[in-house]
Amino acid sequence: MTTINAAPAVEQLVYIVDDDEALRDSLLWLLDSTGIKAQAFDSAEAFLSAWSPRMSGCLVLDIRMPGMSGLELQEKLAGMHSTLPIIFITGHGDVPMAVSALKNGAVDFIEKPFNDQDMVNLIHRALDEDRKHHDSRVLEADAQRRIDGLTPREKEVLELIVAGRLNKQIADDLGISIKTVEVHRARVMEKMGVNSLAELVQHVMAVKHD
Repeated sequence: MTTINAAPAVEQLVYIVDDDEALRDSLLWLLDSTGIKAQAFDSAEAFLSAWSPRMSGCLVLDIRMPGMSGLELQEKLAGMHSTLPIIFITGHGDVPMAVSALKNGAVDFIEKPFNDQDMVNLIHRALDEDRKHHDSRVLEADAQRRIDGLTPREKEVLELIVAGRLNKQIADDLGISIKTVEVHRARVMEKMGVNSLAELVQHVMAVKHD
């Protein structure tokens, strides 16, 4: 069983971006009544000025607003490598724009007037997606830290193990004894915090997925 640390709990917020004050207040009340923390902004520009890569949660975003539109904000956030899942609020006739938003990575869209429970369900789905992404980033960083802690020779052995080379083949490749390979292999497994070849490959691939 892997000993990699579980991702620490992170506070998630729902960021509501809409120029309609009544809708913002309604959503804040709805989410508060279901125990979900939220923060509201009256424009895409206001949210963008407050944005931080450390933000966790999801974005509930009006697709059509004065000034910067929801689609333009989505594009800017993508350029800044934001991973916040986005739910678009659309009005009548905005479906083509919403489809475009989905193609660019939005989680979903919901048409006004919407059912409160439908919105809450969408938000829970988006928060789950954000949590999984956060956990994946934490595990990736942990795996990278462990690889960085290997000696140069252990890194060579690791690469060959993951490439599917057997101990005898690794010994021949590196000009060392099979016994030495076995020692390095044991140390690699211990430092990587894994107990099987499958786990080892998964952790290396998590770092190399980009």
